[in-house]
Amino acid sequence: MGRELLTQGAEGRVYAAQWLGRPVIIKHRFPKQYRHPDLDNFITHERMKAEARALTRCRTFGIKTPIVYDVNLEKNEMILEKIADGLTVRNYIYQAVNRNLSMDSSVMLCMAERIGKVLAKMHSNNIIHGDLTTSNMLLIPPYDSSEIILIDFGLSSVDERVEDKAVDLYVLERAILSTHPSTEKFVAHILSVYGNRGESAINVIRRLDEVRLRGRKKLCFG
Repeated sequence: MGRELLTQGAEGRVYAAQWLGRPVIIKHRFPKQYRHPDLDNFITHERMKAEARALTRCRTFGIKTPIVYDVNLEKNEMILEKIADGLTVRNYIYQAVNRNLSMDSSVMLCMAERIGKVLAKMHSNNIIHGDLTTSNMLLIPPYDSSEIILIDFGLSSVDERVEDKAVDLYVLERAILSTHPSTEKFVAHILSVYGNRGESAINVIRRLDEVRLRGRKKLCFG
């Protein structure tokens, strides 16, 4: 099976390949040399199983994610559906800026609304992503009306705690504001839409204020 390396990060490598006649993405986690081999295997396998569960759980509740085709714990590999013509929300925002669209235009606020709704749905089913960024959200043509497809659940968990959901949102908020300029209204709309999805979502938004305060203190005092 020929492979094309797409990305390499701290956790592993991502390849494009063919598997049983279909285009796929292969996520390979490589060993961490600083950990004891037995501990490393345990952590790697638990994270792989958690990622597969989160992806499958999302699809069960109608949240778009890549299909998990296979998990090979011996090779530390997961084979996933390749999303044809996928565009990250990160690159969509860059393209919108190049099109001279302001971040509070109707097109961009529509995108923010779709993000807010899918995240509220994910959290209402107690799925914590763990690494929410605009790079981990995909769109398919037509991009301006595409549903959000969530990817890269390598740090995910299933947890009903309000704190974990608020941290998820904080990570996304910081990622957007630090990556994309003049996105305050865009982020505010994401959170407004999220908070309108019921009492549990309101509680998460309230907790987000506490998480922000802790984040500011950490930046100030190290």
